[in-house]
Amino acid sequence: MIFAKERVDVITNELAGLITVQNCPINTFEYKKGFYVNPAEADGADVPYAPFHCETDTWAGPDEHYWFRTELTVPESFDGKPLWLYFCTDRVYWDAVNPQFLLFLNEKPIQGVDINHREVLVTRCAKAGETYRLDLQAYTGRDTHEHVGEDFNLELKAAFMERNPEIDRLYYNLTIPNEIVGWLEKDNMSRIALEKALNETINLIDLREPYSPEFYASIDAANEYVEQKIYTELAGHDEVIATCIGHTHIDVAWWWTVSQTREKAARSFSTVLKLMDEYPNYKFMSSQPQLYAFVKERYPDLFERIKERVAEGRWEVEGGMWLEADCNLISGESMVRQFLHGKRFFKEEFGKDNKILWLPDVFGYSAALPQIMKKSGIDYFMTTKIAWNQFNKLPMDTFWWKGIDGSEVFTHLITTQDAHQAKDSHYTTYNGYLNATSVIRAWERYQQKEFANDVLLSCGYGDGGGGTTRPMAENAERLSKGITGAPKVRWETSRKYFDELFETCGKNEKLPRWVGELYLEYHRGTYTSMARNKKGNRKSELMWQEAEFFANWARDLGVEYPAEEIYKSWETILLNQFHDILPGSSIHDVYEVTKVEYEDLLKRAGNLIENRVQLLADHSGAPEGSLVVFNAAPFTRDAVISVPFEAESLQDECGNVYPVQKTADGAVCRVANVPAKGWKAFTPAKAKGETSPFVFTENGIQTPFYDITWNEKGFFTSIFDKEANRQVLKPGKLGNVLKAYEDKPINYDNWDIEIYYPEKSWLVDDVQSMEWIEKGPVRATLRIERKFLHSAIVQNIHFYADSRNIEFDTWVDWKQHQVLLKAEFDVDVNANEATYDIQFGNLSRPTHANTMWDVAKFEVCAHKWADLSEGGYGVAILNDCKYGHSIREGHMTLTLLKSGIVPNPVTDQEEHTFTYALLPHMGGWREGNVPQAAYALNIPVRAAVAASKGQGLPHSYVDVSAENVALETVKKAEDSDSTIIRLYEFQNRRTEVTVKLADAFSKVEDCDLMENPEAEIPTDGHSFTFTVKPYEIKTFRLTK
Repeated sequence: MIFAKERVDVITNELAGLITVQNCPINTFEYKKGFYVNPAEADGADVPYAPFHCETDTWAGPDEHYWFRTELTVPESFDGKPLWLYFCTDRVYWDAVNPQFLLFLNEKPIQGVDINHREVLVTRCAKAGETYRLDLQAYTGRDTHEHVGEDFNLELKAAFMERNPEIDRLYYNLTIPNEIVGWLEKDNMSRIALEKALNETINLIDLREPYSPEFYASIDAANEYVEQKIYTELAGHDEVIATCIGHTHIDVAWWWTVSQTREKAARSFSTVLKLMDEYPNYKFMSSQPQLYAFVKERYPDLFERIKERVAEGRWEVEGGMWLEADCNLISGESMVRQFLHGKRFFKEEFGKDNKILWLPDVFGYSAALPQIMKKSGIDYFMTTKIAWNQFNKLPMDTFWWKGIDGSEVFTHLITTQDAHQAKDSHYTTYNGYLNATSVIRAWERYQQKEFANDVLLSCGYGDGGGGTTRPMAENAERLSKGITGAPKVRWETSRKYFDELFETCGKNEKLPRWVGELYLEYHRGTYTSMARNKKGNRKSELMWQEAEFFANWARDLGVEYPAEEIYKSWETILLNQFHDILPGSSIHDVYEVTKVEYEDLLKRAGNLIENRVQLLADHSGAPEGSLVVFNAAPFTRDAVISVPFEAESLQDECGNVYPVQKTADGAVCRVANVPAKGWKAFTPAKAKGETSPFVFTENGIQTPFYDITWNEKGFFTSIFDKEANRQVLKPGKLGNVLKAYEDKPINYDNWDIEIYYPEKSWLVDDVQSMEWIEKGPVRATLRIERKFLHSAIVQNIHFYADSRNIEFDTWVDWKQHQVLLKAEFDVDVNANEATYDIQFGNLSRPTHANTMWDVAKFEVCAHKWADLSEGGYGVAILNDCKYGHSIREGHMTLTLLKSGIVPNPVTDQEEHTFTYALLPHMGGWREGNVPQAAYALNIPVRAAVAASKGQGLPHSYVDVSAENVALETVKKAEDSDSTIIRLYEFQNRRTEVTVKLADAFSKVEDCDLMENPEAEIPTDGHSFTFTVKPYEIKTFRLTK
């Protein structure tokens, strides 16, 4: 038919304007400035209410709170009619910046109000004379870089309305099939049938006198006809299913603070509950227990209503982790705690055990995740973010994802697309709009049609947009009929969708597999942005693991384990691992809070460690006055320690003497063979009168390991390895080159490093001074001071007498914007792959650019080390708080600072301290003990002077027999007085391991990562033996 679709569009547009029958403005409120949790708190505050006239007054200011109240008495004309409220402002932007409200009806929170949810249904049958109290908890929104300086004087418009349900019903009855028509070819029989039925329906509508008896009769007739013809005769098709789950993805911080997220959660969750009251078939899911904890704390009644809907099966609590954490930067132990805290909260509060890791918006997925998921009781994985890849489209949407140890997780990528996208775009979204277009495009985009006929859509506005809307719910009601030409929609939980999808195709041997990391070809700058925050996270992770270990050991002395403090401290760590906080992609205000939180975390962990180490030292059995050195790292190690008393040397119990070196702020000594998870005592001794281990030249140094020279700019020109009898650097190339690059991404400033960044760079070669500040028996230290524009960089380069490490203690006062700072080494190593430290293991990546998949990995994430090795020799870069790396054709770089300007205009504009090290080594990274050296750089030894001899402690709390197995964690069990130990294999070797215990234990149980026992392990009371598979994580519960 000619212009059939267009004709229907004209009529439905007119109907839309007729749905509202009565519209009565609410012109007056009382209001006051300030944030209040509820009406009682607002009324009880000292601040008086003032009159607010909607026609003339404004409320003002970015990031401000106000409270509005008024009363509404139902007039006679609304008696027996539906009563709706309407609110809006004159500021209509995205959810980060527009005003948002929480509406209280008769002092109870009823619904959030935002640009997607302006109408509120009060009752379907109003009573004349009935009075309602209306309160609005109001937030103004805030500036972004796109709207800075705009007028923040806001209007408030309000009204109460009658909306006719039959006109509303006809409007949706027509729009959905007409939308389907637009997706079908003109000669498609389904289109022809729909067009005919729609045309006949339109012919029944009498629009000559709206609201006349004839008009209402025609509306009834049209509804009856269309529901018979389209929703009965042309319905019932279920060849393709679109499983829909309501959703509102709330970033815990981003263009707003965590404090504002508390409000977003309350507004959004109240809107969900209101929609559930109105639409009995509607189902919703939300991940992130952190959000529920916020709601429980502030609105316990709202939380109880959520519990009721969860019990009904309509509100799904899923997602796995405490929140949607970054999965590149956080440690393996942090990943475990994300699941431990997340699953525990949902189980305790709702009685639900999570089975899905729901991470729609995270910036890449570590190859360690599949094993961690499986050992945490997580069977399924969902994301959409990989569809944001810059260069390559992942060739699968439903597949098995295989991790470094061989563990596999059943994975599905949501295929929903935005309506405005080009048809050939591979981008997908987790904030889907539920209409005919979205379900049709989701099915078209799905790549595993030969395995399944059901796609998953999460639908609803996120980030304060309130989630699913009434139009989406209305659309779903009609699409659920199975109209010809479109997938049949059903509201269902994500858990049921995954269970059914697995049954459909999970056992099919032809289902594709993806092996290794799910690398996101985007947002590579998040490995580096906001360096202070990343350092705070790394130090907090490691220090609270140390605190757990020492606190658990001190239990043997009868000292109470501070379980609650440790648990709550981990929750703060986990909160700040959210995927826009830790990556550095939030606003400045967020990092002012995390700065305080990290300082508090590190201070309290330090105090706890110091206290327990002193107690352990006093009971160690070491001579009174000796220096007792504790090592919480998983390997026996040498270490440089501060000496807190006068001594020429230190001597261990075997008579070995270690020289003490005076420094500007005290004295240091390098001690040897401090046991893993143990201690060793040292007493003052006389110096042995050794000659200096170093030879100093005009532009270099000879150490026991290397001959090193540098140029006038302080860049290394030669590193000759004496033991290997070879040069480390490429001929004519340099080492420790500090280089600055112009960093102007296309779209997302603090998120992205673009592939073209090497096109413009500057050497940081303005050397202000170069001098030796230490020359002693332990180490020699060269200080180089540099300027770069308005920034200053000072490096203390340590060369050791007893270590192959060359360490670069670095201080930077950074003043530049949109400039990357990198440290670079051109090494003479022939290797097509480099190896990178990741959570509970390591990963190899190409050093070439043969394919576009290789090209895309021009910046990658690693934790404590990255290594490039050939047969018999290699070079590693270690670090204590950096993550961004690039290794191409022997060119090894560590990204130190990024300093973007959006959304935080002062990112990295501050003083920084960090350490990285170059470690040339014999053999590959395994033979060169690179992981061991990286642990030593990151976990300092702890020392205390023994105040008394004490009864004596074993020199190691736990001893692990295998050199390729790291004892990562020792802690008290969450639900008992047992001890939990966690180990992992890191050399891809199947190994028999014996664990020797200082204490006597009556029972040893093999556990999952959630500390649930799975099997009892034979033990003689002080040791047990097991076999670990390549890259396997093992957790044991030890019970006395």
